[in-house]
Amino acid sequence: MKRFAFIFPGQGAQKVGMGLDLYQNSPAAKKVFDTANEILGYDIAELCFNGSEEDLMKTINSQPCILTVSLAALEALREQINISPVCCAGHSLGEYAALYVSGAIDLKTVLKLIQKRANLMNKAAESTQGGMAAVLGLDDETVIKISKNLSNVYVANFNSPGQVVITGDKDEINKSLDLFKEAGAKRVIPLAVSGAFHSPLMVEAGKEFTDFVNQYDFRNVEIPVFTNVDAKPTFSGEELRNKLPMQISSSVLWTQTINKIAQEYTTNFIEIGPGKVLAGLNKKISSELNTLNIYDFESLNSVVAEIKEKELV
Repeated sequence: MKRFAFIFPGQGAQKVGMGLDLYQNSPAAKKVFDTANEILGYDIAELCFNGSEEDLMKTINSQPCILTVSLAALEALREQINISPVCCAGHSLGEYAALYVSGAIDLKTVLKLIQKRANLMNKAAESTQGGMAAVLGLDDETVIKISKNLSNVYVANFNSPGQVVITGDKDEINKSLDLFKEAGAKRVIPLAVSGAFHSPLMVEAGKEFTDFVNQYDFRNVEIPVFTNVDAKPTFSGEELRNKLPMQISSSVLWTQTINKIAQEYTTNFIEIGPGKVLAGLNKKISSELNTLNIYDFESLNSVVAEIKEKELV
């Protein structure tokens, strides 16, 4: 039997029309959308299927939309085949899908949490002048060193070797672009985001989120969640809950997470959710990693057929 880790994407994976064919062809996926509509208080299915690119890029929309599509794809997979991950992880907001699949929280709770998170992060973004940029072709240590010598510039994401995202004050980031290029970066690309996510500029959002998340009970889990803040497998419901507010303002240790999963659990992954971003990062992290993708109904059927044909479960 082949053991799989489930991984879930974060912001940037959104696409107009995402989830539509899952909704049309899978009763389990449709149920996720219907529940999300009820809990969130608006028609998220309509937003995913027919919303504009501009609307889907907004933090208050992209986070619940991506989460809902990811969970719809997950339940569509479970509808067809009895499969559970040996461990799981998610990139930033994707960690909430990982919490759900691990059993730490239920569907209604995870939807309430992501809606609050998105609102708080959007509020923090509107009250600060933040920005982000992707630094390509430079090692982690050099990016960290340069950032530490700058004012209000921090490392947001360690996505893969040679792909690190910086975050912080927008003007300071724009001033720093040449410094990273002079240090050997192949490219430094400002990102089309509304705020300095995963930076100290989000600390207040994290504090307010603490009060909200503490209202909910998190169960201890048997399927560990590798958490963004420390890249460690976590089983304790209390620990999982306590890390969520920290995650908003701390770095996403994605490269470290994938490496640890490969070392301690498995080199086989299934990315569940819109797009193929994480599969692309896995290729850059290690050539030994095998990643399947479920992002629509066709890819779902393809993955299920491969699993059954090769008797991977």
